[in-house]
Amino acid sequence: MARRIDVTGTGGVRLAAWEFGDPPKPDPAQDAHGPQGTQGPQDENRPQDDQDSRGGRDSRDPDDGRAAPARPQATPPASNGSPGVLLLHGLMGRASHWAFTARWLSGRYRAVALDQRGHGRSDKPPRASFTRDAYVDDAESALEQLGLAPVVLIGHAMGALTAWQLAARRPDLVRGLIICDMRASALGAASQREWAQWFESWPLPFATLADVRKWFGEDDPWVERPNPARGEFYAEVMAESPDGWRPVFDPDQMLRSRETWVYDAHWEELAQVRCPALVVRGLDGELGRAEAQEMVRVLPRGQYAEVADAGHLVHYDQPEAWRAAIQPFLDALDTD
Repeated sequence: MARRIDVTGTGGVRLAAWEFGDPPKPDPAQDAHGPQGTQGPQDENRPQDDQDSRGGRDSRDPDDGRAAPARPQATPPASNGSPGVLLLHGLMGRASHWAFTARWLSGRYRAVALDQRGHGRSDKPPRASFTRDAYVDDAESALEQLGLAPVVLIGHAMGALTAWQLAARRPDLVRGLIICDMRASALGAASQREWAQWFESWPLPFATLADVRKWFGEDDPWVERPNPARGEFYAEVMAESPDGWRPVFDPDQMLRSRETWVYDAHWEELAQVRCPALVVRGLDGELGRAEAQEMVRVLPRGQYAEVADAGHLVHYDQPEAWRAAIQPFLDALDTD
């Protein structure tokens, strides 16, 4: 299950952080089907429907309904004595995309996933800043308010960039870094135009979540072959509105977020990361092997891993293989 803790980001933006724990253990005294009227074993890791900020039902939420959101706190909550991990999703993502990883990590860490500004259950102010500094400042504020430091940062895509920029800026807060399928090179204006056109191609609103899964998993022109995991990934960022299912984020805010980093290379910040760092790529992801290995070379204490049969959504495509890829790094980090 997951417990929500609201923290305050830069500019007063409210951010939803989710502290994950192991799912409830079955009671040996009960039969395999559980007591009548309770959630079945096949669903115990699956968060229930909830209400998004626009009043519609959200397709997926880290909160399973057993714990009320915690109020913003002026001082860090008491630590459970375990070292901290902060997980940062990519552009358009949300904390629930880390559920498998976070629940596994909760056995040895205090595992928290953050809905970054403009995403998930965090605030989406129309005039908020969506710069690199704003995202990094938010992550820094969350670490300090949650009392997680010194922390292991794990980031996917844009969240990985936030993670290594924070590690470069505040080495005192970060003891380890895992970068999942994020390029350090500039992507350029053409890439930004392609993304704008892609958002415009979405057949919104979707009539059902099944339509969401089918379009993003099969019909989207960016899909080279059927990818059910991709369809499920995007189903998690949809909420039901009066006319159908729409994303919980504002596509314009996503483009504003993206344009603050696609035109620049980020090698200099990589070189400033002092802690051990692992670069993980999906074999069919967006980060090529040559660039990934160059990132490892630039990182003062860099290491490399790749996951076969995985695309850009490495941790979501192949969760068990992703776990196997990062576990040796975490084991070594904990013995330093």
